[in-house]
Amino acid sequence: MNIYTGKTLEDVLKKVSEEKKVSIEDITYQIIEEKSGFLGLGKLITISAYCKNDIKDFIYSYLMSYFENINMDVSLEIEEDNNFYKLILNGENNAILIGKNGQTLQAFNTVIKAAVSGKFKKRVSILVDVNGYKDKKYKKECYLAERVAKTVVRTKTDATLDPMPNDERKAVHNHLGNFSHISTISEGEGNQRRLKICFVA
Repeated sequence: MNIYTGKTLEDVLKKVSEEKKVSIEDITYQIIEEKSGFLGLGKLITISAYCKNDIKDFIYSYLMSYFENINMDVSLEIEEDNNFYKLILNGENNAILIGKNGQTLQAFNTVIKAAVSGKFKKRVSILVDVNGYKDKKYKKECYLAERVAKTVVRTKTDATLDPMPNDERKAVHNHLGNFSHISTISEGEGNQRRLKICFVA
């Protein structure tokens, strides 16, 4: 976030808009200080401000600096949709980026989300993927969950899936959302949080 000062909020936002080449509606800002001055003279307002491109630039710089420091050649593509940022990595050794059962990838997700949220003082939704790994994982988890759900309906007995990250639980939850006689809830803490598939009469 950058700091800007001007005589009025309108003046400052116009300045930010021109500098970042975005509309005023696309600017997120916070007033840091207001000085009223004497008889209206010397009035100043100071704000911190950023736009979506600033978030994308920070993410790119943060991740690419990390990979440069460990001498790993990785490409990064950032997609933004309604304040959700999907980061697509593709490197010379994607297996290392993913890690066993996606653990390294999940660690990347946690670290970058904390860094961005801390930088911009707001919760930012981020998903890090490596060459389509997450999309394939979602399909696999949803397929397995669907088989379990059919068993739950047939036996009328609830079942609990193995622990999985939040984004995978959400994918399964959405997938089973329209299944008759089925509801899903999350149970457990931390990396042991899992989805329970319940029978509903």
